[in-house]
Amino acid sequence: MSLVLVTSVITSFVVGGALYTSFSKQLSDVQNNISSNGGLLQTSSAENNISGTNLVASSNLRDLTVTEIAKKVGPSIVGIKMTFKTNTRNFFFGSMPSTSDAEGSGIIISSDGYIMTNYHVVEYADPNSNLKNTTLTVYLPDKREATAKFIGGDSDNDLALIKIDLTNLPVAELGDSSSVEVGDLAVAIGNPLGMEFAGSVTSGVISALNRQLKTGNMSLNLIQTDAAINPGNSGGALLNSKGQVIGINSAKISVSGVEGLGFAIPINTAKPIIEQLKTYGYVKGKPLVGITGQEVSQEISEMYGIPVGIYVVEVPTDGAAYAAGIKKGDVLVKLDGKQIKTMSDIDAVKKLHKAGDTVDAVVIRGDKTLTLKLTFTEDR
Repeated sequence: MSLVLVTSVITSFVVGGALYTSFSKQLSDVQNNISSNGGLLQTSSAENNISGTNLVASSNLRDLTVTEIAKKVGPSIVGIKMTFKTNTRNFFFGSMPSTSDAEGSGIIISSDGYIMTNYHVVEYADPNSNLKNTTLTVYLPDKREATAKFIGGDSDNDLALIKIDLTNLPVAELGDSSSVEVGDLAVAIGNPLGMEFAGSVTSGVISALNRQLKTGNMSLNLIQTDAAINPGNSGGALLNSKGQVIGINSAKISVSGVEGLGFAIPINTAKPIIEQLKTYGYVKGKPLVGITGQEVSQEISEMYGIPVGIYVVEVPTDGAAYAAGIKKGDVLVKLDGKQIKTMSDIDAVKKLHKAGDTVDAVVIRGDKTLTLKLTFTEDR
């Protein structure tokens, strides 16, 4: 099985040439691990307010039909196009500049233009991205278009906040995902396969709660639904019977013969993160180790005589690892007493700590084993 983050179709073309390609954006080397027990992130029902939006909804609203839900929330669901420039190899002309587009969805959460979406929908607009000259265009259901500014993103939780300079926008009502039960009505609104199918509505039920999925370095605790979610739905809304947003559609299981396995980030997980992105542009207190590393597998270890762990390729001078004395060429084998074999192992340790915490880091340097004190810096 493979877990696919549901960004939409990317189209690319070579500037000044005749080459044209179209393909679905999917993350490679995706690992899926589903567990119905426990969860990585704790949801909160505390009242958090974003300007123009009441994040905790009234509990006395009546149940709506799917038609009524679509009318209520549809105007608050937007399309997002991320346009970025890359270089494409051409047999006749060599490396040539090209432009690519990726499309997804977003949810208007304040009348003055703040829009919540998935990080992977807008990731190249992040100033920390390796790709520059990326633009974001937002398409409103009333046919207006606006250029958006990247406010902040949290790649670990696949959440981002962008903003357009428009006012008096229709705002989606955010609900309480802690009150969701298996079997409840679930309605998804978004733009499957891009703007050609903008505002598509699908319905089903809540299939399961607290599904823990791993993809790449991310480990997320998600709501499962059988409401159809397809590429382009990323960042769109999963709604309850009262037309309140209970989740942000993010991923689906993509394997031949399997349908109806879609996933959404619970809104109670998203609320405090989005609030911090609005206030600070990042999530405060997240720990940072400060290395660029290469995983050393058992096979590579036996082939080259390098210990299993993370081979340190680079150590920025402003990071925790540099301050701890970790050097390029070291192999990190333990962190906070936990065996380290993959970058995901490091992320698992980080999730147990906050910036400012100090842990033991064990590295192998040549024929020496060193135990160093590492104090996490803040990941901005």
